[in-house]
Amino acid sequence: MKNILFKTIVGIGIAVSISSCKKSDSPLTKVTPTNIDSIASNYYEQYLKLYPLEATSQGDLRYNDQLPINIDKDFILGEIAFYNSIQKQLENVDYKSLSDEDKVVYDVLIFTLKDKIEAYEYHPEYIPFSQFTGLPLNFPLYGSGQGSQPFNTEKDYEDWLKRMEKFPVWMNAAADNFREGMNNKIVLPRKLVVKMIPQMRAEEIITPDFEKNIFYGPVKNFPKSFSKEQKEKLTNLYKDAITKNIIPAYTKMGEFLEKEYLPKARETDGYNSLPKGDNIYKYYAKSWTTTNKTPEEINKIGLQQVAMLRGEMEKVKQQVGFKGTLEEFINSVKTDSKAMPYKTSKEVLDGFNGILAKITPKLKTMFSVTPKTKFEIRQTEKFREASASAEYIQGTPDGKRPGIFYMPLPDPSKFNVTSGMESLFLHEAIPGHHYQVSLQQENTKLPKFMRFGWFGAYGEGWAHYCETLGPEFGLYTDPYQKMGYLSDQMLRAVRLVVDTGIHTGKMTREEAITYFLNNIAYDEAGATAEVERYMAMPGQALGYKIGSLRIRELREKYQKELGDKFNLAKFHDEVLSQGCLPLDVLNRKMELWATKQK
Repeated sequence: MKNILFKTIVGIGIAVSISSCKKSDSPLTKVTPTNIDSIASNYYEQYLKLYPLEATSQGDLRYNDQLPINIDKDFILGEIAFYNSIQKQLENVDYKSLSDEDKVVYDVLIFTLKDKIEAYEYHPEYIPFSQFTGLPLNFPLYGSGQGSQPFNTEKDYEDWLKRMEKFPVWMNAAADNFREGMNNKIVLPRKLVVKMIPQMRAEEIITPDFEKNIFYGPVKNFPKSFSKEQKEKLTNLYKDAITKNIIPAYTKMGEFLEKEYLPKARETDGYNSLPKGDNIYKYYAKSWTTTNKTPEEINKIGLQQVAMLRGEMEKVKQQVGFKGTLEEFINSVKTDSKAMPYKTSKEVLDGFNGILAKITPKLKTMFSVTPKTKFEIRQTEKFREASASAEYIQGTPDGKRPGIFYMPLPDPSKFNVTSGMESLFLHEAIPGHHYQVSLQQENTKLPKFMRFGWFGAYGEGWAHYCETLGPEFGLYTDPYQKMGYLSDQMLRAVRLVVDTGIHTGKMTREEAITYFLNNIAYDEAGATAEVERYMAMPGQALGYKIGSLRIRELREKYQKELGDKFNLAKFHDEVLSQGCLPLDVLNRKMELWATKQK
């Protein structure tokens, strides 16, 4: 998964950032653009003022001291009015006269605006964060000194102090929104809320021992150029901010969640149990897949994929000579010592570096265009390792920060390659998210809203498609790694069944966990975390398989149609050439490409 924070960081959806943005002091300025380029440019310029954390993540430093309260009612009303004004401007554009590239820009922008406006019909602000995503989980990453917030100059340090000062205001607004949700019967499941309370009380966040507090990281790593006076001044200011702003804000939220919200949380698991829940879920399914497929259609595709993949797993079972049932085989690989060859974190990270070395020579045959952005493999930070998944966090377009593949390793001796080591690397790292995201960000011909935009069905679909390239890279020759690949494919197929099952009321959390464990070599804790993620983010898990199947369908279609004229590197380059697209827009773009190849 390309880090769900990425939805926040790269720029869709209802990210969680802040400062009460009253109509009188709205950051948006009125401009009347005349063509698609200027409309797109103006849209994104104003959008970054609304979501300054996204600007920071992209290496745009202009708003590094700002943290607007973007879950505030007035803020949301201003945001919707802004999206409507851009839609009005698009009505004046003569679509037929646009170039092929500009038609894509228009199509992506109109889809984005309609999607954002529709989202607010369902009050996502009533659930401002969950155990899986949101500002309280992202904020320590920015403040650690290891994330996208820069700490190179005195101004950088002062910028972050201002954000820390505003953080308690955001947390208070979040509590108010949770209360509003309670009044409207739109609340999180109790089973998720119990996971959020310890997150607010994580030792690295609320410890008064500064040396151990993650927000003290920038103080422990002052630039060498800082004078003694600068260091002393900033040290005192940071100690003060952590003591007065950070620790009380998290502590207070932990208390609120435990004493006030938990008793009102719901016992049900799916969105179908909420007021208008079926409509809310249909919206999320449409938004995350960028298609008009219904939950019922998606469920059916999932069941077909699960059946096909179980057949492939049977072949691996026979290859290793396992005599029991497929469920017994899936269970056995969880504890098979041959699937857990590592003892230290370094050995696991070296294993991932070995995969990179193996695929590097073959990348040239599959891609003519490759990223300039550097790439690193890192272990996930301790404070979030227990509940984190493997993830990719993109580099900055200027190349100053590399793209990073994060791997949580709470116990390296239990790292099991049948959880999909080789396929995980192809998905999260290279050529998956790192190629797609970096090429998109580096493409200065794209309007900025597309350079930094994100559609899960495309972005995760591309990464999931990249897993299927393993045999072409010479991977999956080891049966345990092959089983890992099939498990990764199965994971995304199971998601179609489970996500739609939970949120239409066909499955409970417990039934979903059982179904998950019957098909994927996870332990119960891993399966539970996955299912609870789907509960917290309805529809998000659907994009991977739907997007991957679409890219594979397009590849097979044009291989057949073009014959000798089909070139795989050119196909991949074209798929990636304009960044993340809604899937129907991708269809139109690839049809035009194929016509030119003929």
